[in-house]
Amino acid sequence: MYLKMKYLSLHSFLCVSIVCLIQCQPSSENVKRPNILLIVADDLGYTDLGCYGSEIRTPHIDALASSGSRFSSFCTAPTCSPARAMLLSGVSAHLSGFGTMAGDWAENQKGKKGYEGYLNFDIVPFSQLLKDAGYHTSIAGKWHMANQSKIEQWPVNRGFTRSFCLMRGAGGHFHDKQPFLSYFDEATYIEDSTFVDTLHHDFYSSQYYADRAIEYINESQEAEKPFFHFLSFTAPHWPLQVKDEHIDLYKDQYNDGYEVLATRRLKAAKEKGIIPLTSDIASLTPNVRPWSDLSDDEKLRSSKSMEVYAAMIERLDHHTGRVIEHLKSIGEYENTMIIFLADNGAEGNSILTYEDTGEWVERSFDTSYENMGRINSYVELGAGWAQAVSQPFKWYKAFATEGGIRVPAIVHYPKWNMEGGSIKDEFVSILDLAPTFLELANVPHPGKLYNDRPVHALQGKSMQSYVTDKSESIYSEDDVHAWELYGRRSVRKGDWKIEWMEEPYGTNSWELYNIKEDISQQHNVAQSHPEKLEELILGWATYEQRNGVVLPDRPTAYATESYWNDNQTKAEE
Repeated sequence: MYLKMKYLSLHSFLCVSIVCLIQCQPSSENVKRPNILLIVADDLGYTDLGCYGSEIRTPHIDALASSGSRFSSFCTAPTCSPARAMLLSGVSAHLSGFGTMAGDWAENQKGKKGYEGYLNFDIVPFSQLLKDAGYHTSIAGKWHMANQSKIEQWPVNRGFTRSFCLMRGAGGHFHDKQPFLSYFDEATYIEDSTFVDTLHHDFYSSQYYADRAIEYINESQEAEKPFFHFLSFTAPHWPLQVKDEHIDLYKDQYNDGYEVLATRRLKAAKEKGIIPLTSDIASLTPNVRPWSDLSDDEKLRSSKSMEVYAAMIERLDHHTGRVIEHLKSIGEYENTMIIFLADNGAEGNSILTYEDTGEWVERSFDTSYENMGRINSYVELGAGWAQAVSQPFKWYKAFATEGGIRVPAIVHYPKWNMEGGSIKDEFVSILDLAPTFLELANVPHPGKLYNDRPVHALQGKSMQSYVTDKSESIYSEDDVHAWELYGRRSVRKGDWKIEWMEEPYGTNSWELYNIKEDISQQHNVAQSHPEKLEELILGWATYEQRNGVVLPDRPTAYATESYWNDNQTKAEE
């Protein structure tokens, strides 16, 4: 009896001890998981930040760079929706729904896989995986990845706990919900699963999106969950607008014209270490008139467009700073990875030359010089300024050139102990963000099956080991990267890149550049390096086959003015 009792006591003691040991160990759920703040600017030029060589005041974003890392070779996509689809999915735009922009289909692209014009269901957004893993996920700002009549395509059904979004690609930045194209009645906003009827009278896009970011982050704190927030600014996308009190922030600073600004930006970018000291200036594209050829009135209006653009960027930085300061005030700054980037190159294309748009603008808005940049105005940046802020690269948004796809990008995460102010020069893709965030959160990607439905596996790679200097690069010299939109295409392999553009923008043939030696792509060396040209053309053929590319059988969006006047396709509602 004594032995039996002794055995039971020992057994009980061991059981209690084991339970206590398990309970006393910090479980994976109790360990504080990292937050993620993703900030995306819309149509921001390569050198539009102070830390990339700009005269525009961006102290809060520059501060992130000074204690984090800047990327000098971060590449996205030629336009916004494809870039954002690649970002959320980690999969090429041709597989995730944006082989072309919604409404811009050629006849042979309609109904094809990967050309749905919305973030399709052949992928699983990393936001959904983070939400499944217990994250509070939210977005404020531009969505532009849905048919707005299909709620299953809205953020609330693509992995976001909370959302306040502009559904289309652009709109006025004030409470009047100004549309950006003549065939839309107004800009459309949604909150979670509901359309927003009216905006607050003091609504300004950058300010309000930052307000919502703070609100959603607070909700995550109340729920005691780590957060992922996507602060998706619509600045500095046209129509260019700022509040009246900020109109004159850069008054008369651009009166010398875009060629002078291009030279200044190139010099400053070299001094910042963002581009090689041997970089040449990219020559003006054929659609840009020299500043000296403009009339006095044209110069006056053009320089004011750049003034408003610069003010928009300064205010974007200001409101970014408010969100960062809030993170510090609640003790979450040190535990938050912050990534800032632009979705594509600067916008140099003119919407005013398209079908009836110019007449609609003149008829519907106050286009006087005094009203430029204010509510009820309609202002674009213009090709000359877009070239200047894209130096040393050629062309801009909608082109697969470096000016269209290479963007400013910054990563800041105190727990990675990065060398403050460092510059990472190796190639990085927007495809790499999804795997980076998932690795940081310790959330696996499901591979090719999610909730019993087939999905595409990740194509990007985590950049954690590269950013933390545990590896020299993410990709090898043999890895091939490719882009295509509107039939314009490019392929990069190591230091070499080929590009194909239609006339009058290109030669209707493949051009070859060594972008290490010729970063501004001024010298086509296809004839002198035929073997390298064929090697990269083969890389394109492989990408085309693996990603289901359907090249348009006719020019589509962002084509020449004469084409647009006859053939513009309106986007679906």
